Amino acid sequence: MAEIVLAERRQKQAGRKGTARRVTLTAAMPAARFVLRAPEPSLEPLSHALGLMLPREPKKSASSDNRRRHALWLGPDEWLLIDADGADLGAIGTGTGALHSAVDVSHRNVAILVDGPGASACLNAGCPQDLSLDAFPVGACSRTVLGKIEVVLLRTGETAFRVEVWRSFSDYAWDFLEEAARDA
Repeated sequence: MAEIVLAERRQKQAGRKGTARRVTLTAAMPAARFVLRAPEPSLEPLSHALGLMLPREPKKSASSDNRRRHALWLGPDEWLLIDADGADLGAIGTGTGALHSAVDVSHRNVAILVDGPGASACLNAGCPQDLSLDAFPVGACSRTVLGKIEVVLLRTGETAFRVEVWRSFSDYAWDFLEEAARDA
């Protein structure tokens, strides 16, 4: 009888770190990620279940009190939910009676943390969005491009960003950011 062996998923970019004079790149720890779609009447019960208020405006995000769970506004009825503790966010809204769809995309994305006084300049090497603190304050988020790929940016501090990227593009994103960090 054949032995069944399950494949082990390895975190893409795990343990990777890069530093330049003004920028540090770090592969973020694994996290649970869900794409949430919901109409306006469902937002209140879903927010309550998630433990944070789902943002309702472009470029806005919300975080739980312990800053381990985030909801990033991606569109009028779409959010990217990130939970650093790996919680099953898809099950959280089940008992609310709220109409919604929650799709687990944890396997699809990885995150690269970009930090330091040159972080905005590093990202702007391939991102056309104005990332100045006035235009993109702490907590701002956006689905945008970096070079030739789609990413989701979250500003986590005055000089810190979380770059969510599809794992199949993560090598490209890392190499791009590493090169840009040298010039920032």
